[in-house]
This record gives sequence, C-alpha cells and structure tokens, in this order.
Amino acid sequence: MDYLLTEEQKMLKEMVAKFAQEEIGPVAREYQAKGIYPEKIVKKAGELGLFGIAYPPEYGGAGMDFVSYMLAIEQVSRFCASTGVIISAHSSLCVDPIFRFGSEEQKKKYLPGLCSGQRIGCLGLTEPGAGSDAGAIKTTAKLHGDKWILNGTKQFITNGAQAEVAVVIALTEPEKKAKGLSAFIVESGTPGFKVGKHEEKLGINSTSTTELIFEDCEIPKDNLLGELNKGFKISLVTLDGGRLGIAAQALGIAKAAIEDAVVYSKEREQFDQPIARFQALQWMMADMFTEYEAAWLLTYRASLMKDRGLRYTTEAAMAKLKASETASFCANKSLQIHGGYGYTKEFDVERYLRDAKITEIYEGTSEIMRLVISANMLG
Repeated sequence: MDYLLTEEQKMLKEMVAKFAQEEIGPVAREYQAKGIYPEKIVKKAGELGLFGIAYPPEYGGAGMDFVSYMLAIEQVSRFCASTGVIISAHSSLCVDPIFRFGSEEQKKKYLPGLCSGQRIGCLGLTEPGAGSDAGAIKTTAKLHGDKWILNGTKQFITNGAQAEVAVVIALTEPEKKAKGLSAFIVESGTPGFKVGKHEEKLGINSTSTTELIFEDCEIPKDNLLGELNKGFKISLVTLDGGRLGIAAQALGIAKAAIEDAVVYSKEREQFDQPIARFQALQWMMADMFTEYEAAWLLTYRASLMKDRGLRYTTEAAMAKLKASETASFCANKSLQIHGGYGYTKEFDVERYLRDAKITEIYEGTSEIMRLVISANMLG
C-alpha cells in the first residue's frame, strides 16, 4: 500500500520498522512471557518522537499527521503488540483529549512532557459497572472552593501503573447521568490517588492494566478539561481516535501472523515438498492477506478523514471492527498452518493469537462497533 503514502510517511514507516525489528523484536518474546514492562524501549520510542507523532512542534510533537501515527503503531505492533498499545493508549487517550479540549495553559503544561514520552499518560473511563455503558459511571467529582474532590474506582486502565498523567471522566451532576459527566486531568502523586489491582491477562502481558482509585482526591479547579458536563462528548471523540490506534495495533498483529505463516510454510516439508505447495494452505494465506489489505484500507481511510477534519466516527468503528477481527482470523490461521509447533511457545504465533483477542474488546467491543455502524445506516 506504499503507493498511497507520501515520501515523509514512507520514511517514517521505514524508520519505525527498523527500530522495532532491531530494538523490540529480540526481546519481545521474553518480555511478554515474563510480564516485563519495556521501559528502555519506551524511552527510546520517546526519543524517536513516537509518542507525539501527530501533534504540533510547539507542544513537543513531531508535527506529522494521523496516517503517520497509524503507520508507526502498526510497525511497532508487528513485533510487540504490548508496546504498540502502550504508545496508542498514551497518545490517543491522553495526549489527544488534552490537545483537543485543553486550555492553552493546560497544553503548555502537559503536552511537551507527554509528546516526548518523558511522562506516560492514560485514560480513566471504564469502571467495574461501566464498560460499554459509559453512562453508568459512578466516580464523582464535587467542587469545594477552588478544588475538585474525586471519589471512585476505574478499572482495566492501560498504562495505569506507569501513567503520570491521567484524563479521568467523572460525574459532576449525578442526576443528569451521562449528560452530567466531566473530564479532569489528574497527576500521579496527588494525595488520594493511587493505583489499585494489577490485572493478570491472556495477552499483551508487557503492559500494565490496573485499577485507578480515588479517595477524596483533591485536584485544582483549573484541572477541569474542556467544558463542565461535556465529559461524555470528550469521551466519544477520544474513543474515535483511540479505535484507529487499536485498528493499527491489530493490523500489526495480522501482518506478523501472515509473515510468519509464509516463512514457515516455505521451510516446513511434508510428503517430500514444502507445505506452501499445498492448495489448502495457499487458499488460507490468500484469505489472510485479502482480509489484511481490506482492513488496512479501512484504517487508512478513517485516518485520512481524521487528518482532513471530517467526521469519522462510523469509519473508525468499521476500521476497528474489521482490523480486530482480521487480527484474530490471521493469527488463528497462521497457528493452524504451523500445526503442532504453532501451539507451542517455541514460535510467536501463539502470542499473536492471545494478543489479537483484546483488540476485539477494548475501546469498544465488536458488538458496540456494529451498533455504531448500524446507527449510521439506520439514522
């Protein structure tokens, strides 16, 4: 698909692919198996500007576009889906809402550190009783003088253990439910704010997924992000971009599964010939590659629409739905092609399958994506 890219985008893609292959590839299997957070890799990614690709230089970003961001996440995720989502959750779910809705003072205070990767960010949206239904959020924020007092618990927060800056959605007028939600910027180290339970997961095990707990957590009045009671809108806009980051992550997983299947099928011999010569496997790989290309084009289209300032909610949902289900499809077929070896940890393909599943769940399940798409169709 390089014919669709600018020269600058091609150069970025090559640079990130080289970085991922040389720095991430050699340690990804070990880090995932042991649940090691890739601290040195994250630092290097920050030095390369990967945490602020799509944001202006005046705020510490690289001044590129969202298509470039998509390409970078895909290349990183080819070698480690954990590292891909660390960057994606940081950029899409924390940097983006501050850039889009923050005051100039907030942007100058937070964005340079976030865009450089010196500070890691996260979004505190999901709660034990509020997953797909953000309107069921129970965390509250009450204004007392010049302070907001936050109380509540967030769950399944990517980057939760490392984040120094969190965008948190809380109820400011509980009687209004979703229409009474507001967004806040909360820094680690704030009294009353702590990291809770660390989740043990099926995949993406080099990331932290935690609770965020607020117990009479006091933050300055000026840490309100955007307008009062506009938190639901901020969440929806933020998730649109976040879904493209997850789509790009899924594309990276799918591409890795395809590449490994091609290599293995050419090397593995049965009945005196490489298994790549068997039509059954050829058709499987044709289906894998076709699904990947279709998902890539949907993700590229939605990313291009975002860059051009067009509404892309439905297109983001389509891209995320297709890419995530393609990742699972390709990983499953690749494992099948690898046979018994694919089921062992000697090969990476079993990791791809585990990592792929979460892309169908976080930042909107496949079922929610279908609701978004059908709502656009039906009006």
